Amino acid sequence: MEFEISNVKQGVASVARALGYVIIDTKPNGEHNLVRKLLGTTYPRFHIYLKVMGERYIFNLHLDQKKPSYEGSHAHSGEYEGPIVMDEADRVKEIIASSQQIAT
Repeated sequence: MEFEISNVKQGVASVARALGYVIIDTKPNGEHNLVRKLLGTTYPRFHIYLKVMGERYIFNLHLDQKKPSYEGSHAHSGEYEGPIVMDEADRVKEIIASSQQIAT
């Protein structure tokens, strides 16, 4: 599920921390890779690819159910839509909105 939040005044590390996500890497193109574990184990986890374009943050969110099936593969059992993913997107939007109000 892709969505955008505009006028974000915080940096990526602050946003990730506020959301309970960990930055696991940043691609050479500047795209950030964030995850949030659900059960204290590696999987299932929410996974966000985050692009920052000035004060516009573009989120690509999905739920990883399990790790990739075989070595070298990036394919996994993921959910890209549905109520669980929508609820997480709403949670992300609410937290960023309230942290923006606090920051101003």
